[in-house]
Amino acid sequence: MSKVLDVNYENSFSYHIFLEKSFDALKSAVSELDVCERRALIITDTNIAPLYLREVKAVLAECFSSVSEVILTPGEQYKNTDSIAQIYEKAIQENFDRNDYFIALGGGVVGDMTGFAAATYMRGIKFIQIPTTLLAQVDSSIGGKTGVDFRAYKNMVGAFHMPSLVYSNVSTLTTLDDIQYASGMGEVIKHALIRNRDYFDYLTEHVEELKDRDLSVLQETVYQSNLIKRAVVEIDPKEKGERQLLNFGHTLGHAIEKCSEFSYSHGQCVAFGCIAAMFISGTVTEEEEHSVRKLMEAVGLETVLRKMDHRDILLATRKDKKMDKGHVRFILLHSVGDAFISHEVSDEQMLSALQYIERGFALN
Repeated sequence: MSKVLDVNYENSFSYHIFLEKSFDALKSAVSELDVCERRALIITDTNIAPLYLREVKAVLAECFSSVSEVILTPGEQYKNTDSIAQIYEKAIQENFDRNDYFIALGGGVVGDMTGFAAATYMRGIKFIQIPTTLLAQVDSSIGGKTGVDFRAYKNMVGAFHMPSLVYSNVSTLTTLDDIQYASGMGEVIKHALIRNRDYFDYLTEHVEELKDRDLSVLQETVYQSNLIKRAVVEIDPKEKGERQLLNFGHTLGHAIEKCSEFSYSHGQCVAFGCIAAMFISGTVTEEEEHSVRKLMEAVGLETVLRKMDHRDILLATRKDKKMDKGHVRFILLHSVGDAFISHEVSDEQMLSALQYIERGFALN
């Protein structure tokens, strides 16, 4: 059964999110945009192209006047301006104008780069998100945040640029490796922790179906996460206030990700950051934290950080875009499902939290 969400931007309709179990509805979803005389450039990578490019290109060829592609090298280390240049060059060679479309087919890296290229090519071209990873379907494809990394600093160069459509086919999640799937679950759990205790309970009750990647449960999971993200970004599309809550787990998480030289996945680092933030909050009960750790481990996330240089991690938080007037902006919890913004987390608290997530404890 299809699920469709409308997303508003500045109090007006902006785009649809389609949640499907196949690509069968892609043609009708795209056709709503009136694209028959427009060109499309699919941006994907060498991991995704063999799986979905032919099928998606065939569908889009029935919608657009022409469809071409750019196939990038996958990986966070290639999320840079060199890759963006490949997109620009292809679009220029094929005379794309600002009424044509870029199509992101892939995970968060592809989506972020496609969105950034779309935001900056001819000062703005339309784009469509077709996310194929759990992380992208629940998080990065929604809300218009785009960007590239600069010298290993995540998303330091970017723009807000809303997609024209998001089409999530949850059957693509069955082809993810265990690390990618667990990474997406890190963001899923984050959503529940900041906004919806009932959603956290749903995840806990359906953990076996999540482990088996049951499509109906995955569709509902993506839908619930999308509801949370939509509600936040509609209130605060440019991350001036409430949208900052979506950074729960990201302050230390991004720093761990950088200092590990990206050997941990993004969602795994968010999971570490969530545990650290719960420790700093001091309001989450031992039973609640036990439940969070147990759910994380059940879906393939680690809950104990390997030994790392804590001072390096602390310094990395100072170079994150979440800094505000020289202070680290931290998201904490009043309780599970109720987050708030704090500017009062000290270096000593962060160091204690890092020590805490290195120790861990046994789960029954």
